[in-house]
Amino acid sequence: MHKVNFFDIRIFKTFLQITSAISVVLSLLLIFVTIPEENKKALGILFLIILLITYLVLWVRSNCLKSLSLDIEGSKVNIKTGDIFKQDGFKAIAFNEYFDTLVDDVVISKESLNGIYINKFYPNNINALDSHIENYHFEPEQKIGENLHRINGKKLKYKIGTICVNQEFILAAFSKFDDRNRAMLSMPEYLEFLVNFWDKINQVYAQKSVNVPIFGSGITRIKEHRNISDEDLLKIMLWTFRISEMRFKYPAKLNIIIHKEKIKQINLLDVKYSKYGL
Repeated sequence: MHKVNFFDIRIFKTFLQITSAISVVLSLLLIFVTIPEENKKALGILFLIILLITYLVLWVRSNCLKSLSLDIEGSKVNIKTGDIFKQDGFKAIAFNEYFDTLVDDVVISKESLNGIYINKFYPNNINALDSHIENYHFEPEQKIGENLHRINGKKLKYKIGTICVNQEFILAAFSKFDDRNRAMLSMPEYLEFLVNFWDKINQVYAQKSVNVPIFGSGITRIKEHRNISDEDLLKIMLWTFRISEMRFKYPAKLNIIIHKEKIKQINLLDVKYSKYGL
């Protein structure tokens, strides 16, 4: 299945720009060069073949886009395929609202970015991570109460969008948990998270680049939007970034890192022309 339609108007416009440039060059060239009559037909067919190949190249390239650079209100934003753990600068990891660290495939899946982070950096010393979170200087209003009825996991609940900086990682309270430890958010809560997250990043990024995943991709259930795609989530992230006060000063930038398996379902050409989520 192709992500970009063969007759996509945006590809056609780019094609017209290229053919216009070629036509101008050829028109100037023909002023000084005379083509023999017997060669005109063959050259005409060759020209049409070149145009067809050009269009095919544009179409294939649009379907195979794996990276994109945008300028959003003066901030450089890169969307690219890769491993977030291998990026330079801060790396954001989405936790739940309790900052749970129990990777047991019930509270936290070992296949999630959250679980991979914990197992990768705290395989035998989870107490060190728990201690860092417990002693972190959160603002008083970010701690919003305790859930003493929870059987598994922590009891203290944090406001979504709360962050905890841990060396080169930014741990973010992202998802809310129901009584069955299922990650869930409503769309207003998802937007609230992003607005709060960009605001907190603005306070701590210290002119370093920040790498984030597509928040909500994977297991998180967004109420009434269960079939929302990663592409839609990406557009929402870009839109909330644009309307926030978050601005990266050169050379710092925002990198949105997409897993190689996820990029297959994301049409970056649509993202490029979406006016950053609108």
